[in-house]
Amino acid sequence: MTTTIKVSDELRDRLKEQAARDGLTLGAHLSHLADAEDRRWRLESLREAVAQTSQADVESYSAETAEWARLELPHAS
Repeated sequence: MTTTIKVSDELRDRLKEQAARDGLTLGAHLSHLADAEDRRWRLESLREAVAQTSQADVESYSAETAEWARLELPHAS
């Protein structure tokens, strides 16, 4: 199924040029842009969550990861 979206001629031409530069159809290029925006949003959400992490949780995480790093795993024979 296809649909029509209304954008300015300038934006349409810009998007088509970008798509052609990368050897993509306009639809594939728009999909790539949407994926990149989804990724940007997820990373920004993660940054916000990390920034809101309490100092006690940071210290607990650091202690636990340090403990795991000190463990010796048995070697497979």
